[in-house]
Amino acid sequence: LDINPEAVVETYKMFYNEDTSDLIRLEDYDYIVDAIDTVSSKITLVLKAKAAGTRIISCMGAGNKLDPTKFEVTDIYKTSVCPLARVLRYELRRRGVRSLKVLYSKEVPVKRLHNDTGMSGSGLNEKADNAVAGFRKQVPGSVSFVPSVAGLIIAGEVIKTLISD
Repeated sequence: LDINPEAVVETYKMFYNEDTSDLIRLEDYDYIVDAIDTVSSKITLVLKAKAAGTRIISCMGAGNKLDPTKFEVTDIYKTSVCPLARVLRYELRRRGVRSLKVLYSKEVPVKRLHNDTGMSGSGLNEKADNAVAGFRKQVPGSVSFVPSVAGLIIAGEVIKTLISD
């Protein structure tokens, strides 16, 4: 607010999903940034934003990524290698959504396997690592600087769009 004292910033301490979606009037916003990790909530937000006519950019997965220079802003239907984008493409196509601006990484996700002792598999040969007793797949982790770079890229994209209006 030091930069723009007239800016209106609203925050909500809630989890966005189908049950809570009506608590926020998306048509009141100039731009929506989707950084939700839950696919069903992501789909709900995209569908509601499209119905409200509000621009939206959706961040795809940053987990298991190491190279922030591989991020790219594109349409959801032009993405590759991102497991989250693949699921979202399928679900949005089923629901008739023809386009969605997204930020995704062209980097193939690094596969890491961990056991309960904290020891990790090599990640180079998933089949061999899975054969090691006690190993299980973990939720995709993220390196601290990768999601923050994604946030900066999205912020830049939103600002560029808003000032070009």
